[in-house]
Amino acid sequence: MNDRDELLSALECVLFVSGEPILIDELCKIFDITMLEMTALLSHACKLYEEQKRGIVLHITDESVQLVSNKKFSYYVEEFLQPTQTRTFSQALLETLTIVAYRQPITRAEIDFIRGVRSEYSISQLIKQGFIKECGRKEIIGRPQLLGTTDKFLRKFGLHSLADLPNFDSLSDPNRLTLPEDDDKEIIESV
Repeated sequence: MNDRDELLSALECVLFVSGEPILIDELCKIFDITMLEMTALLSHACKLYEEQKRGIVLHITDESVQLVSNKKFSYYVEEFLQPTQTRTFSQALLETLTIVAYRQPITRAEIDFIRGVRSEYSISQLIKQGFIKECGRKEIIGRPQLLGTTDKFLRKFGLHSLADLPNFDSLSDPNRLTLPEDDDKEIIESV
C-alpha cells in the first residue's frame, strides 16, 4: 500500500468515526498536509468512490467534508428505516431561508421588506436549527446583524457551494409556472 492509499484509508476512517461534517482545515491539521494536498486527496477519493459505485460518497462543501450514503441507493435505506419521518419547512421558514440564500449577507429589516411581513420568528428558528447564522454587521446606523447561510444549509439541500443554487432569474420566470396545454386537459378530465 502506498502513502496515498494509506492516507485515504485513514481519512475514510476518521470521517466514518465522526459521522458529522469535519472542517477541511481541521483535516489538514490532523494529517499534517497542506490544503492543496488535502484537496487532491478528496478529489481522488470522490473519483474512486464514483468509479467503484460505492454505497458511501464524500459530500464536500466550501468548508467541510462528510462521509454520506450514496443517493443512488436511497430506496434501500428508506426501506430499512421505514417509516421515515421528515421534518418539513413551513412556508414562512422556506421563504426566509430562500431570501437569505440568494441575497446574503442580508439584514432582518431587508428580509422583512422583501417578504412584506415581520420575519423575526422565522429567522430565530432558522438560526436555532443551524441553517443561517450571523456573518457580520452592516456598516450603517445601529449596525444591524448580517445573516448568511451555513454549511448545514448546503448539506441539507445537497449543495456543495452557493454557486450550485439554481439561477434565480430562471426560477422567477412567469412562463415557467404555467402548465402545458396537455397537462391542463388531464387535470380537467380527472376532476
